[in-house]
Amino acid sequence: MKKIVLSIALVSLVAACGSQEVRKDVPVTDRTTATTQPTTPGTRPSTSPTAQPVITANPLTDPKSILSKRSVYFDFDSNVVKEEYQGLVQAHAKYLVDKRGMNVKIEGNCDERGSREYNLALGQRRAEAVKKVMTVLGVQDSRIETVSFGEEKPAAAGHDDSAWSQNRRSDIKYAGE
Repeated sequence: MKKIVLSIALVSLVAACGSQEVRKDVPVTDRTTATTQPTTPGTRPSTSPTAQPVITANPLTDPKSILSKRSVYFDFDSNVVKEEYQGLVQAHAKYLVDKRGMNVKIEGNCDERGSREYNLALGQRRAEAVKKVMTVLGVQDSRIETVSFGEEKPAAAGHDDSAWSQNRRSDIKYAGE
């Protein structure tokens, strides 16, 4: 009796696998973005686009992108990346991780207070601080160059707190800029 029940179950299973789904013919539609016009002998076919191509903006130059912001500002006599600039550095690090062929230079700057030698050293520490955050986030050390300009490349002229605060910074520059 077991053999008969097993045989019936096996035949039912094979019969179920052998059934075919009835498919309706689906018309094929042309979804190309260009239409071809008929040609006459000796002429070349022409195409006229029916849709505008999508132009993607470069996130490094798009003012709506955080990547267009390139400066990390520091407190007086400090090389600690402030909390308010962590997101900016993280965004640039993520971009560099995604774009493995790109390299970056971080330029450390200072205000005019302090000796030339001290400001060069402080500018270097500021550039290295930004680099350290990026390497912790996965950017290879060899893809980041650091340089200090000390007080030699001020962003703002002046001898007051407003100008000095704009000059205490590290600038992120991508290769080729």
